[in-house]
Amino acid sequence: MERKLQLQELEELRLDAYENTRIYKEKTKAFHDSFILRKQFDVGQKVLLYNSRLKLMPGKLRSRWIGPFEVSHIFPYGAVEIKSFDTGKTFKVNGHRLKPFMSGDTVENFVDVALARPPQSSDG
Repeated sequence: MERKLQLQELEELRLDAYENTRIYKEKTKAFHDSFILRKQFDVGQKVLLYNSRLKLMPGKLRSRWIGPFEVSHIFPYGAVEIKSFDTGKTFKVNGHRLKPFMSGDTVENFVDVALARPPQSSDG
């Protein structure tokens, strides 16, 4: 009889451990998901595409993003169809590989200034 009570207590402890583990995982997931930024794209928006080929031969100074591209269609579950400005081709990519394109100043807005060398001193 005492052995049966020990087995029941052990089973209750095991079930409590499972329940605590489930609660811990839910809280951890909610905490992690709170830091994830959801990317929302609109049709006609300019985006950059992550160049996954650079994983094979990464360059420190080489940009990992190519583009810009234009969003032509948004599919459910994160798929996005983008159109190349250069070739006009459209293709489907996962939305995780895209980021919004922020257009900055163009070359026309900059002024080229020629700098003169400072005079050399004869002191050495």
